[in-house]
Amino acid sequence: MSAVWRASRAAVKRRRVQTVVIGLVVLCSTTTILLALSVLNAASSPFDSAFARQRGAHVVATFDASKTTDTHLEQTVRRPGVQAAAGPFGRAVIEIPKEWLWMSAGPLTVVGRADPAGPLDRVDLLAGRWATAPGEIVVNSPVGGDPSRLLGTKLDLPGVPPLTVVGFATSMSKSAGAWVAPEQMTALHPTGFQMLYRFTSASTDGQIRTGLATVTAGQPADSLTDAQSYLTLKHAFSASADSYIPFMTMFGVLGLLVSALIVGNVVSGAVVSGYRHIGVLKALGFTPNQVVAVYLAMVSAPAVVGCVLGTVLGTLLEQPILSVAFSGIETGTATIVTSPWVPLVCLLAMPTLVVAAALIPALRAHRLSAAEAISAGSAPRTGRGLRVQRRLSGTRLPRSVSLGLGQPFARPGRAMMTMSAVVLGVTTVTLTTGLAGSMVAAGKAGKHSGVALVDVQVGTPARGRHVPKLDDSRIEARLRSLPGADRVTARALTKVHLAATTNTVFVNFYRGDAPAEAEQIVKGHWPSGPGEVAGGPSFLKQHGLKVGDRTTMYLNGRQTDVTVVGEVMLGNAQAMDSNWQTAAELAPDTSAVEYTVRLAPHADAQAYVRGVEEADPGLYPSLRSESPDAATTTVVGFSSAFTLLLTIVAALGVFNTVLLNTRERRRDLAMLKSIGMTPRQVVAMTVTSVAGLGAVGGLIGIPLGMAGHRLLVDHAGVLAFPESMKDVWHAPQLAVLTLAGVAIAVLGALVPARSAARLTIAEVLHNE
Repeated sequence: MSAVWRASRAAVKRRRVQTVVIGLVVLCSTTTILLALSVLNAASSPFDSAFARQRGAHVVATFDASKTTDTHLEQTVRRPGVQAAAGPFGRAVIEIPKEWLWMSAGPLTVVGRADPAGPLDRVDLLAGRWATAPGEIVVNSPVGGDPSRLLGTKLDLPGVPPLTVVGFATSMSKSAGAWVAPEQMTALHPTGFQMLYRFTSASTDGQIRTGLATVTAGQPADSLTDAQSYLTLKHAFSASADSYIPFMTMFGVLGLLVSALIVGNVVSGAVVSGYRHIGVLKALGFTPNQVVAVYLAMVSAPAVVGCVLGTVLGTLLEQPILSVAFSGIETGTATIVTSPWVPLVCLLAMPTLVVAAALIPALRAHRLSAAEAISAGSAPRTGRGLRVQRRLSGTRLPRSVSLGLGQPFARPGRAMMTMSAVVLGVTTVTLTTGLAGSMVAAGKAGKHSGVALVDVQVGTPARGRHVPKLDDSRIEARLRSLPGADRVTARALTKVHLAATTNTVFVNFYRGDAPAEAEQIVKGHWPSGPGEVAGGPSFLKQHGLKVGDRTTMYLNGRQTDVTVVGEVMLGNAQAMDSNWQTAAELAPDTSAVEYTVRLAPHADAQAYVRGVEEADPGLYPSLRSESPDAATTTVVGFSSAFTLLLTIVAALGVFNTVLLNTRERRRDLAMLKSIGMTPRQVVAMTVTSVAGLGAVGGLIGIPLGMAGHRLLVDHAGVLAFPESMKDVWHAPQLAVLTLAGVAIAVLGALVPARSAARLTIAEVLHNE
């Protein structure tokens, strides 16, 4: 083995440039793959770990206390398929009369539990203690900051003594918004019972429905009012991160393919250009297996170094990317980190992939005998390449160009691998260009360039502001009457309880002119009648809804059935949209909290803002600045970074090919120079040899990139793109992309081409 190692080290020293190329390629690919695996792992593993640690409930079920009893519910725990159960607990929905803690006015689900432990849903205390006596309450915290400073806060409810916050806790099952002692629950007049179930089989929605049907069999009709599946919570946990997984995975796969192609190309070139060296090794007594080991060790060393550096770089970039991917998500006790196996897999898999890619061309050295290798290394080369070059010499092309165009036919296998790397590079550039076009179009949706927007906040005492002197309807009329106003939209924000969930959701109720969101409907239509709502893809996915589904909203003891009539392109992940008619059914006294005024073209925005301030001191106007969309910036930034990495990798593949070609053809280059070829002609010939491959690679890569773009935008979880935003390709843009392959090829060929041009005849003859 010492002889093999010494021969491998000598091979690395002779091919320093190829060694660096392999290291850089593996570094870039490892970084890309690690980031893709990190997001994929973080989308599920942290939730699963925290959920298992708390013994989370597969289903949080609510039963109507007027239609069943706690005795009947206790019998359900012994039904087939029930692994564990807890309850029944008393459950009430109270109305918070005004802003409290971090919550706005609206419903709050409260459950009576004697302690946070138990067989299921072991609630984690974050601060304070558990509520053990009347007058105490523990609040579910979204986990963020230090909630202990808010201990002792009072909650005043009509008809009952004030409740004092004695603790903050969190539940991965999201079984309640707050908890009180069972004695306190009696004073809140519970209207339902809560049961927590864990089933033996609960990995799919179908198994959840089967288990729920089993435990509710024999219960009075319509006694089950709500049932929240943990799968819905898991989807909500990863809703934002899921939108990044498709394109990061695609970039990771592209990186792997490019790496395999380039490593195979390097080893193949090393074997072909080292025939004489292989013959000498075998003549000295190296066995065929030892010769193969020399070439595998030659690529393994830089691959390991590149893999380690890529893993370190990916680990440094991991947390910032995960922070963006999980921003705005209530993570509970889950810690957003990736499992240790992710970097370990990269450290083991990438060198293995490099060795596997190098093995096939290295086996060629295994088959050669010593005499055959030595003669092949010194004999002049003939064949298809020369025949093609002779035919091209009969054309009117410059001689340097015709010679360059014929070179790929001398090494068709190497040319195909080089062109494949260019194809993947162009595919990546095309994919990113299309993705950027779709995201930019999405960011501009609902925005009116050149038209000023003024947001008018309504003052409230809770925010330390004056209350308007004008009532709700007069405010809208006043805003419309001011000079420059074109369209006025009133918005009320209310927190409601949604059927089949234990937590509350926000609803935007609109009045007046249609808001900007109405122009972003991709399915169905904007809510125009009572009982109609719309939501973004993230909100609908988190709550298991789609266009056409019906659900029930509860507020202040009222309820109304609503139908999802539209899907908004982006929407708010925490809120749905509706209209004033629906608000009237739930809260007839609803008032707007904000007005959006779109001014007429060329209107004086500052004058309008001053007019609003003079109209009523309780109105607080501000001129909206249309800043870049965060999702657009993030996705375009990520994809651009990955594209840069993969484009560099593809260019390095071309660089390696040209370097091998120039080293193999040193004698030919010296002969061409001796008969009068200038350095510029040498550069032109060398660049032309890969420019043709780049052009063909561009023509192949463009449709592949377009197909990848369509696949990504059709499966983006956080955005629902309309067809108009998917069709982003135009003739001038495609024409420029056609040149991307040529640009990658020229970029990779330029340095070795200039090196070949500086090669002197004397230097070549001396080496010969």
